[in-house]
Amino acid sequence: MKKVKFNIQGMTCSSCSLHVEKAVNHLEGIENVNVNLLSNNMNVTYDENILNNEKIIQAVVNVGYGATIYEKSKQAERKEEKDLGKENNKSMKKRLIISICFLIPLMYIAMHHMLKEWLGLPVPQIVKDLFHGNENALTFGFTQFLLLLPIIYVNRNYFMIGFNRLFKGTPNMDSLIAIGGLAATVYGIFAIYMISYGLGHNQIDVVERYSMDIYFESAGTILTLITVGKYLETKSKGKTSEAISKLIKLAPKTAFVLREGKEIELDLEEIIVGDIITIRPGGSIPVDGVILDGNSTVDQSSITGESIPVEKTIGDNVVSGTINKNGYLKIKATKVGDNTTLSQIIKLVEEASNSKAPISKIADKVSGVFVPSVIIIAFITIIIWLLVGQSFEFALTMGIAVLVISCPCALGLATPVAIMVGTGKGAENGILIKSAESLELLHLVDTIVFDKTGTITEGKPKVTDILAMIDEKELLKIAGSLEKNSEHPLAEAIAQKIKDENIELADIKDFSVVLGRGVKGKIETQEYFAGNLLFMKENRY
Repeated sequence: MKKVKFNIQGMTCSSCSLHVEKAVNHLEGIENVNVNLLSNNMNVTYDENILNNEKIIQAVVNVGYGATIYEKSKQAERKEEKDLGKENNKSMKKRLIISICFLIPLMYIAMHHMLKEWLGLPVPQIVKDLFHGNENALTFGFTQFLLLLPIIYVNRNYFMIGFNRLFKGTPNMDSLIAIGGLAATVYGIFAIYMISYGLGHNQIDVVERYSMDIYFESAGTILTLITVGKYLETKSKGKTSEAISKLIKLAPKTAFVLREGKEIELDLEEIIVGDIITIRPGGSIPVDGVILDGNSTVDQSSITGESIPVEKTIGDNVVSGTINKNGYLKIKATKVGDNTTLSQIIKLVEEASNSKAPISKIADKVSGVFVPSVIIIAFITIIIWLLVGQSFEFALTMGIAVLVISCPCALGLATPVAIMVGTGKGAENGILIKSAESLELLHLVDTIVFDKTGTITEGKPKVTDILAMIDEKELLKIAGSLEKNSEHPLAEAIAQKIKDENIELADIKDFSVVLGRGVKGKIETQEYFAGNLLFMKENRY
């Protein structure tokens, strides 16, 4: 079986992802298909003896969408996704601002005669002179139409995609938006013509009737509210991408490698298993490996959650994404590229955000029949009102109402957005969620067991209590003087306590660090030791 990842273009709602999934699932040789709406990609597992990538792409194209294969490196792919996400967010924000800027005056003009009645707000005389009364009905309607045009233009994708899907027999949420928005707009234009006719033929009852049946503000509101939802969706996707980007940044982009006796700087993708890598103090470890030379403490909090750095020496294993605190290390690469611990963690987070929870699968099934059902109900509504003797205008209004009310696609968006944000927020806080199903089951948990101190503490040591057999400040002076030259995290905690207490330190002679044990040195002629219990016993204390 072969697993391939595809980029899908043109998906806008849960119905879209379901149509793509169904189209590919019908192909012979398909083992598994997972289409993700929010990341706009599709993972396909198939029998390469029966099927190939071209047939899969063609199946997607046949239902009205686009598909391409990911052939870039992981780093390039993620960078492209991040740049595309920023561009989408910027574009959606611009659309939203323009829509709101034109919707506000559109709503004000359409509803100005109700402001005083509903809210008790005064209406300026100039507004009354221009838009109030039957004599201004044509200005009233045409001004609304002009204000609606920019909203339609910036949100034209809803109409282009919606009608494209409708004509291909795979209607989606955009189809509802397009039909509802277009119907309201066309009826509004029809109303303007009827108002003009009424004014020209002195039929004031026609003018009065149709001036109350202009639905331009409804079309503008539909498009703007949907754009609000889309903007929040892109922001949610962006936050999740940021969380994954933070994980990616834990590993350096380059590393110093010893080849033919020379130290050269290579991109991470050029490192191979068996390479000898040098890591300076403060440097990030780029790959999984084993220490060949050197001693140091390594901060593994980003991987294990343990707040205190771990002593490492020759023969110990180190993992990618951790920080070499002080010593100079030479390590032999044992896992590189996508096989490193950090890459596997990133992959886990990505797969979790792309996976479907059981409730999401239910939402997909519902949305698959929801859109065509709403369109059918809208037509039935029109027919029924015509049969009971109502006018075509009234029946059409009722049909539009069905479409308008059904437009928001919360069903198809809320579940995947919640999963993506949940897994991304978890990754941001060092919590890895294996799958969307695990996230859904989380509400059943009543007991949590922690095995790492850094998980439920501040993540850094701090002096809280002092048990002294001599004067407490004298003890702090001796301990601080010894630890001031040490880079151990416990030494940093003691140094902070000395700073808080404003204690003057003494000069240390013959200072030395005993790896894995502690430190020692002389103050004047007296030798002092600071370290663990084993170190004390070795020095007969």
